[in-house]
Amino acid sequence: MAEMAAAAATVVQKYGGSSVADVAKIHTVAEQIAATRRAGKRVVAVVSAMGKTTDQLMKLAHEVSAAPDRRELDMLLTAGERIAMALVAMAVRDQGFPATSLTGSQCGILTNDAPGGARIVEVRPFRVQDALDQGQVVIVAGFQGTSWRREVTTLGRGGSDTTAVALAAALGADCEIYSDVDGIYSADPRTVPDARRLDHLSHDETLALARAGAKVLAADAVAYARLHGIALYARKTGTAAGESVVRVDAPSLRPWVVGVAQRPSAVLVQVPAAQAAQVQSIVAAFGLVPVTELAGATYGVLLARDVADAVDPAFDQALAQLTAAVGPQGLQRGTLVSIVGPAVGREPGLSQQFAQLLGHWTGTWLAHGLTLSALLAPEHADAAVRLLHRHFVVGEVAA
Repeated sequence: MAEMAAAAATVVQKYGGSSVADVAKIHTVAEQIAATRRAGKRVVAVVSAMGKTTDQLMKLAHEVSAAPDRRELDMLLTAGERIAMALVAMAVRDQGFPATSLTGSQCGILTNDAPGGARIVEVRPFRVQDALDQGQVVIVAGFQGTSWRREVTTLGRGGSDTTAVALAAALGADCEIYSDVDGIYSADPRTVPDARRLDHLSHDETLALARAGAKVLAADAVAYARLHGIALYARKTGTAAGESVVRVDAPSLRPWVVGVAQRPSAVLVQVPAAQAAQVQSIVAAFGLVPVTELAGATYGVLLARDVADAVDPAFDQALAQLTAAVGPQGLQRGTLVSIVGPAVGREPGLSQQFAQLLGHWTGTWLAHGLTLSALLAPEHADAAVRLLHRHFVVGEVAA
């Protein structure tokens, strides 16, 4: 069995929290893993915490302490994935395949020393490779690693996607991302009923959509996949429905606007250029990554709460310090509504159309990379997304 396992191709499959939310869904995941193994592939399955476990643990921490220590939060939050990995391994064994569960540190996922939002610096998957060579299915706890000081670290919200991509890169494997949605859509179907599944996207387009607020793939994971040339297959757990494929060589016949997204809890900080260093220092101190920055006589930085994180103490603490430093008049809050695609910056009249469509709502327009955004009052965001989707995606801009 070991010789056959060593000769087979390897696939990394990531299962999100909704895919392992209860016992029945765990059995569905185990059956899917077993089916992949029967097809002759070696399987590494990366799992998130069950359902809303991470949110519940975060809430519990804030009930115990008004300002939980970041190191202790990492110790607490990683428990969710460890529970899920052990349960999935048990279920896979019941399917007739040997399975072993491993934490991020046991997998050799090495990170920097930044609690709450660590970055992967190296992957040493020796133990994973050994288990695969022995014919084992390897179940990995996502979202976590270990620092050079051997501290348990977490990779930020959506970190299980990053775990999967990093392991795929280290193992030379394909990477399949499973969730409760059958791919990446041109808009959130819950807000835009005529949203379309996007069959093929480039890494840059997917990264722009993720940073604009689309929730299927984590931005850090897409950036890692782009860096290492890893193709991503976004699919729905337990079905043979369609998929979205993210890769470098996406087909050249592309819609010029691939999607529309929104990102709540966005803040544009604008100050005289002389205060730029002070604002940048505060942003960096809390580990926030700006959506974009604007330079000139007036310096601006656009920030937004993590799209998957309802509770983000660092974001709120940073805003409190920024407000104290520049005054409330220097902060403009709202929901970021964006269109994404290669048309941005290349299609004549695109910005004018965008402004005309949203002109009856007061807002601030920003162009950054493949993204054109408006910072609007939250109550207007859903209507704006539907309007932009109808015009730019359903109607499409002529190339």
